[in-house]
Amino acid sequence: MRSKRTGGELAQALAACRPAMRRFAYTLVGPDQADDLVQDAAERAWRKQRLFDPGRGSAQAWLLAIVADQARQRWRRPQPAWQELHPEALVIPASDTATVDLLRAIDALPARQRAAVVLHYFVDLPLADVAELLGCAPGTVKSQLHDARGALEQALGDSYAHD
Repeated sequence: MRSKRTGGELAQALAACRPAMRRFAYTLVGPDQADDLVQDAAERAWRKQRLFDPGRGSAQAWLLAIVADQARQRWRRPQPAWQELHPEALVIPASDTATVDLLRAIDALPARQRAAVVLHYFVDLPLADVAELLGCAPGTVKSQLHDARGALEQALGDSYAHD
């Protein structure tokens, strides 16, 4: 059964999720269009708030799915928006070589692994929400993250491993 959200509940959800929405938008469309994409997604959430079903996922996952959908509509891409994530656009101080190397290594990952890494480690989504956004099971996300960590370790070498 669908839940009717009040304007106040949606406003609270948007306020709580806006940083994650912005980080996700930044990786989808880059710095020049991220704020516009978040604004478009917030507007769509207001218009479609009656469609939110807490039984199908969290408010954050729903809002991030709207961000991804708005990015797809904006660019009219046939593939899912997460396949076009740009890790180099993440808001991370790139003051050292290690950060630059890490972002390049993430960018070299296959699209699904790259999306899982960005959504889980940079947007801070729980595995269940990442799975919902990627349209797969949480176990698949765990597998993608495991494979991505292995590829990153191989690409970066032992010096980048654990502190």
